[in-house]
Amino acid sequence: MIFNFSAIILIVNVILALTLVFLERRNPTTTWAWILILMFIPGLGFFLYLFLGQNHRKKKRFTTKAQQDLVRAARQNQRMLSQHHLDFIKYDIAHVKDLILLFYRNSRSVFSRNNKITILNNGNEKFPVLIEELKKAKHHIHMAYYIIRDDELGRKVRDILTEKAREGVEVRLLYDGMGCLFMGKKYFMPLIEAGGQVAAFLPPFIPYINIRINYRNHRKITVIDGQKAFTGGLNLGDEYLGKSPKYGFWRDIHLMIEGSAVDPLQLRFMMDWQFASKINIPFSNEYFPVKKAIGYSGIQIVSSGPDSQWASIHQGYFKMITRAEKKIYIQTPYFVPDDSLAEALKVAALGGVDVRIMIPAMPDHPFVYWASTSYIGDLLEAGAKAYIYDNGFLHSKLLITDNTLASVGTANLDIRSFALNFEVNAFIYDVEVIEELEQTFLKDLKLCKEITLDKYNARPLGMRFKESVSRLLSPLL
Repeated sequence: MIFNFSAIILIVNVILALTLVFLERRNPTTTWAWILILMFIPGLGFFLYLFLGQNHRKKKRFTTKAQQDLVRAARQNQRMLSQHHLDFIKYDIAHVKDLILLFYRNSRSVFSRNNKITILNNGNEKFPVLIEELKKAKHHIHMAYYIIRDDELGRKVRDILTEKAREGVEVRLLYDGMGCLFMGKKYFMPLIEAGGQVAAFLPPFIPYINIRINYRNHRKITVIDGQKAFTGGLNLGDEYLGKSPKYGFWRDIHLMIEGSAVDPLQLRFMMDWQFASKINIPFSNEYFPVKKAIGYSGIQIVSSGPDSQWASIHQGYFKMITRAEKKIYIQTPYFVPDDSLAEALKVAALGGVDVRIMIPAMPDHPFVYWASTSYIGDLLEAGAKAYIYDNGFLHSKLLITDNTLASVGTANLDIRSFALNFEVNAFIYDVEVIEELEQTFLKDLKLCKEITLDKYNARPLGMRFKESVSRLLSPLL
């Protein structure tokens, strides 16, 4: 009886594996990872695939969204191009023209240079500024977060949104169905009763159970009156103020942007809002007011996700790395590059580029952390330098190359951010802003422990085993 049952399980797994090969048509490395799981964890592997796989359903699910986004983006981009075409021509872009053109072609991202950037390096810097700006709102507040906590900070922000809604300000709050899986309606009711609107991005089919773990809206966007916008790595909750006993100080980067680069963030929110709520926000001057020249920072806002034709942010990272001549500085909580980025970083290091990678000392996702240290080892052999941030939890998503380019946003340097999550990054062309980001990176280095090649080679056998298993599963992490 047991033999017959085992045979049935084996046959079912073989059928599933063959089906997987034909349906997925994804990167062969990912397909093989799933086949190994199906073979070595019969039964359970199938349920893991239901939760984490199903890539073949992506096209059907997001085709309509992609088509709608293209129409809306074309309309808004035409408006931005007419306003900023002269700026684009006059701006000295000879050294970055290839990257600007790449982003326009792969994500229809319009370059603008009349922007001001305020760098906010942690929750204690971000949230007082955000709260102050929310209180000033006159027409609308558009806010999207991956994670919102029902805690002191989360309730404080909700109460401000509620009060603004009572005043007649249009308030729209978008949250991710997985990131806010355990958030009950009670948290949102005061805002809804005051006239605010709330929508969930891919909510669970059954309360508190979400099989759609993939395809998460990992973006963090706030737009106020179409004039100021916030984006970066910080979610909304007390832990991001460093109040978590587990993580302690939370090191992250958020940006407050003023100028024309607010418009693509506004557009990004509006497109995600329409997909989640099925409610269209009309184009009008209230949402896209004419921008004054408040600064001189060049910015492109680049989005990518399962609905994108191109892996725009991934291509941007690859382009930045391969064109670097002097330095590449990276901060990321999860370092799980695909083969192309891993090879590009190794080639850069072997070619004499100063490659430095900073990851957190403590893992919030152990398998991802072990995979990260595995990839770090490869780079150390190529001459790169790696550091463990030892002052709390490092959640910053920062890439700097040659003092001429920088990226700050929501995308980690991992496969999930490039292929499965909806992300948004600000690519920055401003020497002064980049210098400020670099100085902060170098300051963070003083709070790190360097992982030398000797230390890495001396790691215990147990760690090597964890890295090997996690490396094998890295395409699924």
